[in-house]
Amino acid sequence: MVTTHNLGFPRIGRKRELKFALEKYWKKTISEKTLLEATASLRSQHWQDQMMLDWIPVGDFSLYDQVLDTSFMLGNIPVRVSELPGSELDHYFRVARGRAATDDSAGTSVSAGEMTKWFDTNYHYIVPEFDQHTRFSLHSDSLLQQINNAQEQAIQAKPVILGPVTYLWLGKCKDDSDKLDLLDDLISMYAQLFEALEKSGIKWVQIDEPVLVTELDEVWKHALRKTYYQLQATPIDLLLTTYFGQLQDNLQLACELPVSGLHVDAIMAKDEIAKIIDWLPNNKILSLGVINGRNIWKTDLTETLNWLEPIHANLQDRLWLAPSCSLLHVPVDLDSEQQLDLEIKSWMAFALQKLNEVAVLAKALNHGRNSVAEILQENRTAIESRSQSNRVHQAAVKQRVLEITPAMGSRQSPYPQRVIEQREKIQLPFFPTTTIGSFPQTKEIRQARMDLRTKKLSEKDYRLAMQKEIETCVREQETLGLDVLVHGEAERNDMVEYFGEQLAGFTFTQFGWVQSYGSRCVKPPIIFGDVSHTHAITTEWTVYAQSLTDRPMKGMLTGPVTMLNWSFVRDDQPRAETCLQLALAVRDEVTALEKAGIGIIQIDEAALREGLPLRKSQWNIYLDWAIRAFRIAANGVKNSTQIHTHMCYSEFNDIIEAIAQMDADVITIETSRSDMELLDAFDEFHYPNEIGPGVYDIHSPNIPSVDSIIHLMKKAAQRIPAQRLWVNPDCGLKTRNWDEVKPALQNMIAASKYLSSNLEPHKIS
Repeated sequence: MVTTHNLGFPRIGRKRELKFALEKYWKKTISEKTLLEATASLRSQHWQDQMMLDWIPVGDFSLYDQVLDTSFMLGNIPVRVSELPGSELDHYFRVARGRAATDDSAGTSVSAGEMTKWFDTNYHYIVPEFDQHTRFSLHSDSLLQQINNAQEQAIQAKPVILGPVTYLWLGKCKDDSDKLDLLDDLISMYAQLFEALEKSGIKWVQIDEPVLVTELDEVWKHALRKTYYQLQATPIDLLLTTYFGQLQDNLQLACELPVSGLHVDAIMAKDEIAKIIDWLPNNKILSLGVINGRNIWKTDLTETLNWLEPIHANLQDRLWLAPSCSLLHVPVDLDSEQQLDLEIKSWMAFALQKLNEVAVLAKALNHGRNSVAEILQENRTAIESRSQSNRVHQAAVKQRVLEITPAMGSRQSPYPQRVIEQREKIQLPFFPTTTIGSFPQTKEIRQARMDLRTKKLSEKDYRLAMQKEIETCVREQETLGLDVLVHGEAERNDMVEYFGEQLAGFTFTQFGWVQSYGSRCVKPPIIFGDVSHTHAITTEWTVYAQSLTDRPMKGMLTGPVTMLNWSFVRDDQPRAETCLQLALAVRDEVTALEKAGIGIIQIDEAALREGLPLRKSQWNIYLDWAIRAFRIAANGVKNSTQIHTHMCYSEFNDIIEAIAQMDADVITIETSRSDMELLDAFDEFHYPNEIGPGVYDIHSPNIPSVDSIIHLMKKAAQRIPAQRLWVNPDCGLKTRNWDEVKPALQNMIAASKYLSSNLEPHKIS
C-alpha cells in the first residue's frame, strides 16, 4: 500500500489569522498567552485539514520563521539578545524584527538578524549567526508540546526538522571562524533531540536537507556523511528530505546515506527517479513529491498515474507520495475563492486541493483507477479545457515577442555619455537622497480601497481620495528635504498585483495569501495566458504628483523578472517566453511615462536573485534571459531619462557583474542588515554606474541614527566613488508608519548633508 504524507502546511490560516494575531501582540493589544492560544488553535485546525493523509507534519508551524525556530531550539541566540531580560518570546521577536529602545522592556535598541531568501523562493528566513564562541544547547520543549497536542487529537505525527548540515550551510560566521567546526556539537544536539522524540512515541522524523540539491564541494559532502553515519543509531526512522531541484552529482550520496527513507522532488527531478530507484537500497522507502508545491495548477492525474504505476509495481510498500515541497508556498484553500472566473478556477489547486490530489493518486494505486474514476474524468476535463482555451493563447502577443530586435535592449549611448546629459537635466547634489517608492499605507488608504471594492465609494471619489494622499506624501517629502521624490503609491495594493490587474493575461484571488516573512503576506497574481499592455497604468498618478512640486518626481514600476518570480506563472510554456511578454508590457509603460515628461523612472527588480537556479552551472542561462528582459523593458528611452532599479534581501555579491550588465543608471540595493556586506563585491569588481546602498532597514521598527548612516555610507565610499553614491532606505516604506518614517528619513537626509559637506575632497573627485 502507498503511504501519503505532507512536508509542511501554510501557517497563516485561511483568513490570515496568524498575521493578525502577531500584529496585535506586537502592538501590545493582546497578551503572550492570548497569542499562543490563537496559534495553538490554528495548528490544530491545520492538522484536521490534513486528516486524509497517513502522516501529518508537526513542527512545520512557526510564529515567524522555521530557521529562526531551529536557532532557538539549538540555543543559538545572538549575544546582543541573549543577555537582555525578558521571556523567550521577547528574545525571539528581537532577533526576528529588531527592537527600538523606546519599545523594548530593556530600554535597549536591538538590531534584527539578517534576513534573506529561502533558496529560490520568495520566502525569507532569518540567517543563523555563528562565531568562535557559539555553543549549542537543546531546547525542544516547544516541539515536544506540539507533538503532545497532536497526539491528543489522534494525529499520526511526523515531526519536521531542519537538518544540521543545511542549518550550518544557511548560517554566517560573524568572525573568521569556520562554521563546520560546529558540526560535532550540533550532531550531539540532534542525537539528544531524537532520543527525546522517541520517548514521545515518534516513529518517523522528516529531516530536511535541501542543501543536497545545490553544488557541494567535498568538505560539505563529507559533513553530510559524517552527520548521518553518526546519527544512524538513532532509535527513530529518518526521512531525509530534499526539494527545489535535482540531486545530480549528489544523487549517489543521498541514496547511500544511512537513513530510513529519501524524499525527492519529482516535479524538478523527475528524470532522476529511475536512477534513484536503482541506487536506493531495498530496505529504504522512497517518497516522491509528485504534486507541485510551488504553483497553483491542477496536476494531470492521469499522466501522473501512467508514470507512477510501474514505479509502484516495483516498490510496493516502499513508495510514499507527497507534494514536492512544503505547501508554505501556495494559498490554503481554493474553495474560499467565490469571485474567480469559474473556467480559470477549474484549472487550479491550492494546498488543500493538492493534498486531495495526493490522496486520489494513492487510492488509485492502492485500489485501482476505477475507485476514483469520476475524479479522474473531472481532472481530465479541466486539463483539456486549459490546454485548448483561446483565453490562454494570443497570436498577436506571440508575434510581438518574435519581432524583438537586439537594438531594443540597448540605450542610445553608454553610461559615461548619458550621465552627463542626466546631470545637466536633473541637477542633484552629491549624495542625493530618495526613497524606494512606497510610503506608509495608512488606515485611511486601506479603508478607501475597501470602500471602493464594496461600492461605498465611487471611482471618482476614490481618485480624489488618492490624489489627496499623494499630495500629503509630496508635501511631507518636500518638508523633509528629499532630493528626488516619489508619489508614494497610495493607489497600489501590491507592487506586482497592482500592475497585473491592468495587464491582459492575469487573474487574481481574494484570499490567495502566501507568507513572505513573519506577518508579511502577499497575494501573488496568476499568469494564466499571454501577457500584454492595454493602457497607461501609472502615468496619471505620477504626472499629478509632479504637478505639485518643482523637485524631480520618480516614476515607479515593477520589472518583468519580479512580476514573473512573484506571480504564479503558467507552466505550459518556458518562463523566459512569459518574461519577454512582461518586458514588452513594461516597456510600453516606461515610454508612456517618458512621453508624459517624467525624467526619472525606477523599474524594480527585487526578485532578480531568487529566480537563479540553485546550481551555479545553470546561472548563465537564467541571467541571460532575465537581464535581456530587463533591458528590453528599460531601454526605449532617451539618454537624458535616468533609469533606476531596486533589489532587496538577497545575496547579490556573486551576481554583481550580471547586475552591472542591466546597465541601469542607478541601482538601489539592500545593505543595512548585513552592515554593507554587499560592498565586499566591489573590492574586486568596479561597478560602473551609480548605486544607492540601503541605509535604513525598513523591516525593523528601529530608527537609524545619523551616525550609523554616516558609518555605512563611509564604508560605501571606500569602494565606490562618492559622486556615484545615493542615500536611500533599503526597501519601500509601505509597512511602516509615519511616526517611524519621518525621523528615519530626517536622519538619512542629515547624514547626506554631512557627507556632502565633510567627506574628503579626493573621494568625490
